[in-house]
Parts: sequence; C-alpha cells; structure tokens
Amino acid sequence: MPHVITQACCGDASCVYACPVNCIHPTPDEPDFGIAEMLYIDPSTCVDCGACVSACPVGAIVPGHRLPETAARFADVNAGHYGEPATDEARFPVRAEWRLPMAPITKPARLGGAAPGELRVAIVGSGPSAMYAADELLKHREVKVSVFERLSQPFGLARFGVAPDHESTRSVANLFDEIARHPNITIALNTEIGRDITLDELRRTHHAVLWAGGAPTDRPLAIPGVDLEGVQSATSVVGWYNGHPDFAYSAPDLGTERAVVIGNGNVALDVARIFTADPERLATTSIDQTALAALRGSSIREVVVVARRGPEHAAFTLPELIGLADGPAHVWVDPSELVGVDPDAIDDPTVAAKVSLLHEISQREKPTEPFIRLSFGYTPLEVVGDGRATGVKFVKTGTDQESVIDAGLVLTAVGYRGRAVPGLPFDEAKGTVAHVEGRIVEAGEPIAGLYVTGWIKRGPSGFIGTNKTDSGETVKHLLADAEAGVLPHPGSAAVPV
Repeated sequence: MPHVITQACCGDASCVYACPVNCIHPTPDEPDFGIAEMLYIDPSTCVDCGACVSACPVGAIVPGHRLPETAARFADVNAGHYGEPATDEARFPVRAEWRLPMAPITKPARLGGAAPGELRVAIVGSGPSAMYAADELLKHREVKVSVFERLSQPFGLARFGVAPDHESTRSVANLFDEIARHPNITIALNTEIGRDITLDELRRTHHAVLWAGGAPTDRPLAIPGVDLEGVQSATSVVGWYNGHPDFAYSAPDLGTERAVVIGNGNVALDVARIFTADPERLATTSIDQTALAALRGSSIREVVVVARRGPEHAAFTLPELIGLADGPAHVWVDPSELVGVDPDAIDDPTVAAKVSLLHEISQREKPTEPFIRLSFGYTPLEVVGDGRATGVKFVKTGTDQESVIDAGLVLTAVGYRGRAVPGLPFDEAKGTVAHVEGRIVEAGEPIAGLYVTGWIKRGPSGFIGTNKTDSGETVKHLLADAEAGVLPHPGSAAVPV
C-alpha cells in the first residue's frame, strides 16, 4: 500500500529529492509548490521504498497500512490530487482534471566564475527562511555563514509560532539543529541589529547580508472598540503559550465562558484548540508552564472563530481542519451557515474537501465539553463594552442584519505585517522590504550585497516549507552575483564606512 503524507507536512521538499520514482508533488520546480497546502504522494507510482520517511524532517509520512484513525482521511487527500480515490468509498470527491503537472527535479550547481575564494554571508534572523537560506549556501564549501539572532533561542516561528500540541511540526527544529552543526556556520544569539551591531558593520565584514527578519507585527483590525481591555491579538497569545520572551506579559483573561476570534486562518484555529484542550494533554507538550497553569484554571467553554466570508473562502488549510475534526478537539458548525454551499459544485479540490468536511462536522451534535464553533459570513462592526470588552457586533456579510456575540475575550487574527527596517528601503503598501526576486532594490536598482528572504520579502504567506523555495530563489541570485564578481568586497569603498 502506498505511503501517505499527513497533516504534519511542512512543505520542506526533502522527501521530493529522496524519492527515487518522482512520485511526490508538487516539486519545487512546479508552479503549485509555493501555494500548495501540503505535498502529496501519487499512489499509482509510489513503490513503498520508504526513502521519503527518513527524509521527512517532521515525521509526516506514514505507510498507508499504518495510518492512525485520526489521519485516515489523508489517504484520500493524497490520492485525490492525482484523480484517483484511495478507497472504494473515498471521503473526498476526486476528478481526473485535478491531476497535477509533473516536472523534473533540479540539482544545485557548483559555485564558480569570479566568486571570491571565501564568500562570507551574514544572515539576520534565524527562523525557517534564514535556516533554509543557510542550508542552500552551505552546499558550497567556499561559503561561510554568520547568523545573527535577537532572541536567546534560535529558529523563530518554528520554535515560537507552532502550537505546542503540533509536536511533529515543531520537530522541523531538528533539521535546523543539523544545519546549525555545519562547521561553516556560526549563530550569534542575543544579538540585535541596531543595538549590538549595525547593518553597516555587517556590510563591512561580509560580502553579502541577507535579511530574514520576518513579519513581527499584526495587521490592525480597524473597528471601534479594539482598544478595550480584553481585546488582543491572537499572535500575542501564541507567543504567550509558547514562551516567547516578547509576550511574557500577554496572558489573556481566561475568566470568561466565551471567547471570540476574528479571522479564521491556521493561527485562529491553533489558539481556539489550545483554549479548549484538556490541560492534562497539553502537559505532555512543550507549552510554557506559566501558560499551562493559567489554562488549568480557565473558565472558557466556547471559542467562536468568525470569518467574514463563506466557508468556501475559509483561510485555514485542509490539513489543519482535518486535524481539528479527527483529533481530540470538539468542533461544531451551525448547519444554517452552510446552506447553499455544495462541495460538488466547487472546482478546486482542496476547497471542495474543506466544505465537504465542514458539512460532516455540522451534522454532529453540538458539544457539551469546551468546544470550538466555526462561524462564517459575519463582518465585525465593533467590539462592544464600557472600558472592557463584553462582545462583538457583527453584520451578516452582504446584508444589514446585525447581531452581537457576547464574549469577555476578543482576539484578532487577521494576519501579520512586516515592519520597516532602518537602513533598508521599505514598501509600505506591501509591508515588505523592497526587492526584485530577493535582491534588495532602491529606486528600482539593486543595492550591491543586500538580499532579503522570508515573510519580510514576500509577505506573511505560506507554510514552514514555503520558505525553502523562497530562500532558494534569493540564494540563487546571491550566488549568481558572487560568480559574476559584482558583490562588494568586505572593507572596499563600495561598502558603507
């Protein structure tokens, strides 16, 4: 029986290169790679060799006959992307026209040309985009990489942004640990650019500087009442329960029976799941112990995750929804909010699968334990309350029908945004450093020796593995510039002094 990729998939693509029969797609050479919610094994070509299992950095690949019940749907999810049902009664619809295009897998070329004998590259940040960039650079023995991290622990969102009960996804840090052991890389922790060392100093001592500082701020929700007590960002809660030092004092008030989360991306679902989880189950994870103590005393019985648009536009991914539906969480959808949304009428297979599963969830009994309610089609108008939030006023999207959901805790989860970096050109409209395919530009012209990768390059989109392709693009141009001899030499007049 073919192997199956499950919800722990990070899109890293290590499995793609390990597969001897090219049965895992999309590959980094295919157009869908950057936007696919996960990778998929083609059951018709998989030879069950198991090479992908050892290559996967998060343990997401399982032989089909060993799939646990909580991941059983993924047999159909994988097969469905190639137009074939995995079972006689597939749980998700499949169509032949959904088969993905195939493409050859490329291998990295050797560094040559006019590149210096030793190429010194500084990387600012140590999150997934930074570590994937380092990995690409370290394939060339001439490259020496210096990583500078503001915090006392490395790996950014891989450590502080992944929910503690997603332990397999968090294990991608093991891959980054392996990269960090390379003899040609050093990582300086507790080192902030602008405080401990300047950008100009980095440019004076390195041939190239690659900025991988992420998107550390939240997109604001511009409605009245968001400044009331009891309103905060979901991002701050994620940082709080993961022990991020910036959010040590961001504990939410859990002394209310209902919380509302505005927005329905994966972060919203993560927070809702943690808030309704059995604290004893969380005790076996890496959750911050202060947060665990607070959750043990929580009064929350219901978390309402509210989306402005309908279920066919849900921002959360299919793997995240499957994990919610088939895992230990209790989740419910009001059937009235799914009326008229037919999965058989939806062309996109992933969207059709999401809607199909939402219909299944809506037929369950409303839970009596602490639970998550997924709500669709409501636009927030204001957070109501007198000094403190007591609820959120919504309008049914596309109508003038208003309603209020009572809640003592309101979380905003409408996305991240990049922050301007002193000394680098910034695109205010996009919230990113101005660049062309990773080369930082000013007035349309590249600045020699300056590069960018990750969310601060492309905006806050994609998954952990998306950064591998993104960083690969930037590193490709950095190495091309090195081979062309256009990088400034450390200490030269071309570098700021």
